[in-house]
This record gives sequence, structure tokens and C-alpha cells, in this order.
Amino acid sequence: MQDHCHQKHEADVAVIGGGLSGMLAAIAAARHGARVVLMQDRPVLGGNCSSEIRMWSLGCHGRNNEETGILEEIFLENMYRNPTRNFSVWDSVLYEKVKAEPNITLLLNCSCCRLAMDGDRIRSVTGWQTTTYTWHTVEAKIFADCSGDSVLAPMCGAEYRMGREARGEYGEDIAPETADRKTMGMTCMIQARETGRPSAFIPPEWAYVYPDDSCFPHRPHDLSDPTMNYWWMELGGEQDCIRDAEEIRDELLKVAFGVWDHIKNRGDHHAENWELEWVGFLPGKRESIRYIGDYVMTQNDVQAGGHFEDLAAYGGWTMDDHNPAGFRWPGEPTIHHPAPAPFGIPYRSMYSRNIGNLMFAGRNISVTHTAMSASRVMSTCAVIGQAVGTAAALAVSRGWTPRDVWKYGIGELQQMLMDDDCYLPGHTRQVSELSRSAALSGTGSSLEALRSGADRPIGEEDNGCHIPLGGCAEYRFGGMRQVRGVRITFDSDLERETCTGHKVLRKYPMLCNRFLDMEPFGFPTVMVRQFRVEYQDEAGNWRTAYRCADNRQRLVRAEINAAAQAVRLIPEETWGSPDAHLFAFEVN
Repeated sequence: MQDHCHQKHEADVAVIGGGLSGMLAAIAAARHGARVVLMQDRPVLGGNCSSEIRMWSLGCHGRNNEETGILEEIFLENMYRNPTRNFSVWDSVLYEKVKAEPNITLLLNCSCCRLAMDGDRIRSVTGWQTTTYTWHTVEAKIFADCSGDSVLAPMCGAEYRMGREARGEYGEDIAPETADRKTMGMTCMIQARETGRPSAFIPPEWAYVYPDDSCFPHRPHDLSDPTMNYWWMELGGEQDCIRDAEEIRDELLKVAFGVWDHIKNRGDHHAENWELEWVGFLPGKRESIRYIGDYVMTQNDVQAGGHFEDLAAYGGWTMDDHNPAGFRWPGEPTIHHPAPAPFGIPYRSMYSRNIGNLMFAGRNISVTHTAMSASRVMSTCAVIGQAVGTAAALAVSRGWTPRDVWKYGIGELQQMLMDDDCYLPGHTRQVSELSRSAALSGTGSSLEALRSGADRPIGEEDNGCHIPLGGCAEYRFGGMRQVRGVRITFDSDLERETCTGHKVLRKYPMLCNRFLDMEPFGFPTVMVRQFRVEYQDEAGNWRTAYRCADNRQRLVRAEINAAAQAVRLIPEETWGSPDAHLFAFEVN
């Protein structure tokens, strides 16, 4: 092979798969100092929520339980730049979040297809990049499989499962009596647009014909429902969703075009002014191979709330167990078994039991089929990805294996995650010693909330502080102290109640059907847009250390690196609210 056709990369962490879980794993590891290569087999990032598949990212139910960290950072940037929820703009937001990290080498259009081992450790992976006709070999200390299909598992000999466990294996009463290899199916999504004028639709001759609504038992297809996204057009659960993927895709396209033909041409669905805008030729997949880790999370763990000592992420979706027959099943297409919101997910379910340097994030973590029916949704997968990337960077910095992080550093990992604005239910972020010992004063209400370590409303507790614009929160040290910087957590309105736009869709990062004359979505007015941080020098003069005129993020870190006897935060402008609301302001 010629040298120009084979590139080699050395990294601390290799991430395979560029969906939300892989993206956040790569970004988190890179921000904590690891050299990262992210290998993605598609031309865009985002996986199931990319423009190629177009499923919106959702996660934990319940008020103020939304996922934060890097995911909220992405959502806020999308809200700012993409008020009409355009999928191409969304793709660009995801792309730039990865490309902005100097520690990440991004390999798009690169399919991982070979692997080399050193005993029970992966030495390297090799992928083929279709756009450059180039092999890329990546040597790394830790590998994170975020591919969804667990592409590394059969190549490296990692233990894994596919299908449904028997009811008696883990004592799960919603599992089938007998184990099988059936999974949830996949869907080719479609999107329609209301145009304000009549339009015709001529289906392809190979599309299925569905003459009346009796063809869709329990499958709502009312265009007036803004959340109706045709998820029930699902097949493949009774086949091998990897080996038979092309055949399943062909069937799904026949279904998709047939369903739109039915909506437009067969019966009164008020679709005269609607046109088919987009059909996905890449199916969105719900389930395939799951790795076996040091712990296998089960239905019973989910129902008990997941109160693990090594909790590193959380979910809160119901156990949403789709029938393997999918569209061909005449009954309800899914059963929503109750699950608490939130429930914890253990770190031990995020690394391999038998491959020493293999981690994983996404729908392929170490869970049973029933638990996976709750943990598989994208926002949950994303926060698992941030946990894996952070743990990988911690392991690299200490010369540890992923298992060593559990043995020796789980508390440190949890604090790192919370410091990066990840919510870990039942845990409190440690506040810096300098903040705890300083005298806190100012013009706001509930100032002590700023150093409580709680960065969101929890239950009936707001955990926030209101500061009038032009007012301040001030730390005074009782003498001169060397101050490195500040950490601020603003209120980004997790419920999106201060945003404009459709009330139901405000919490959805993207849209399905697009209605005529839809109002664009606004940015949360409660967010602080302009603020400054000042420090008081030895002579008593206030000096500006940091000023931001166009903030649109929850978590802000600003450097000071100065000797100071006091530091203060002065919010100057919000995105529309009359005062500033924030959860944390700390000095370190």
C-alpha cells in the first residue's frame, strides 16, 4: 500500500461514532487535556438527530430535569443561531462544536473496519475514508465505542449481548419468558411542510398502498399534531438489524412513501396544502448490540431509581419497549412501562468487563434490553458520552484503566462532571474553599444559593439568586488573596418557559412537520446576556477582569489571575428579563 493512502494517528482517546454520545465523549476528553481522534462513518455528526435521520433529542421527564453540560451548551447555541430549527444549521452547530476543539482530530466519512490487539487491550483501529480513499489507523490508550452498533465488539472479542434476556435471568417482569435475539426496529423518518396552496403527490409504483385508516391501528397520523413524527413506521426487530439493514431500509421506504400516499390521497386528512419535504434513506436505529460491563443495569435498577455509589449519568425516559414486529404488529406499537425521573446510571456500565481499555457510551452500554428501553434516548446517551469522555481523560492523566477510575477515582470523576455542569441526582458539587471562606454580600436575594453547589431548581427549591441589573454579588476575602478565576452558572430556563415560539415545541431542539407561518423560536429571556467581573486590588481600586457582551451559555469560566481583596459579578443585561437569575458564582 502506498504511504499517501494510509495515515497514522496517535491519540490518548479514540472515539468511534459521531452521534451525540460520541461527540460529547470526544469534546469532554479533549477539554480535559486528552488528545482525541473521533472517527465517524457519516458526512455529518449527530447520528439519529442529524439531518440524515432527523429524530429530535429528548431525555429525562419531569420539571427541570433536562440534561445540561455540553448538551445544553449545544442546545443554547442552536436556539441562538437557528430560530427556525433548520436541520442544515443544526448540522453546522454540531460540526463546529467538534471542530472548535484543538485536541480533536475529526475523521468524517471513515468507517472503522479493522482492529489490532495487545493481549486484552486494543492497540489500534483502522478505518476506510470513502471521500479520500485513505486508510486511517489510530493508536490510542483508551477506545470509546459510541457507534450504537458496537462495531468494535466482534473485532476485539469484547463480551456483548443482542436481543432480549429471559424474564428469569435478572428477575425482570416485563421481559419475555424466553430469551431471543429480537430487538426494537428502525424507522425511515419523513417530514412534511404546509405550503398554503394545494399540491399533488404521485407515489412511486413500488410504494405500499394503504387504502384506509384500518391499515394503521394505534398509529396516529394527524397532521395537526406538532409532535407527530411517524416513529411507528418501524421494521427490523425480528431480523438482524445489522446484517439485514439494507433489506430493512428498502421495506421502510415502501412503507414511508405509502404512508404519505395514504395521508395525501386516501381519506380526508386535511393534507391538501401539505407536501412531502424530505424522506430519510438512512434508518434511525433503536437497538442492536449491547456490551457487557462490570455491571449490567436492569429493569429493577431503573425502577428503584438507580441509587448507585458510582452514578455518573442519569436517565428519566419511561421503559419504552417497542414491539419487535413494529409496523406489522396490529396492537399498540410500544408499551410505556413506568420509570422514575430521574434514575441514576452507574459508571461500571460504561466500560468492558473483559477488554482492559474499552469504554462505550450510547444505547450500547451494559444494560438489559428492558433497561435499555429507557436509557436509549439521545439526551440520556449524550450525558453518558460526557461521563465516558471525562473518565477517559482522567484515566489517561493518571495512567489508569477505565476500571481503575471506578476503584480509585469515582468521587473525583463525579466532581469533575458536576463542575462541568452535569447534573448527578442526589449529589452536590463541591464549592471552592476560597468561596466558602469569603464574606458574600451584594444587592441580590438568596445570595447564599450562589455557593450551595446546586445548579438548578430541584423539587420546590429554586436554588437560585436574583440580582438586579447593575447590582452585584461580591466576595470579600479579609485580605489579599491570589485569585485564578471565577465559575458562573446562569439560568438557561430548562423548561423554556421564557422562550417565544410554539408552546409544545419549545423544548424540542428540532422539528418534524413544519406548519405554515410558524413563529420562530426565541432565546430564553432569563439568560444573562452582558456582564462583567471585577476585582479589587491592594489600593482599593476596582479593575475589570472579564467582560462579556453577548453571552449565551449557562456555564461560564473566566480567568482573573490577580491578587485581590474582593471579586464581584455585575450583571448588566439579560435577553429580556427585568433582572438576572443565576445558580452559582464562585471564585477559585
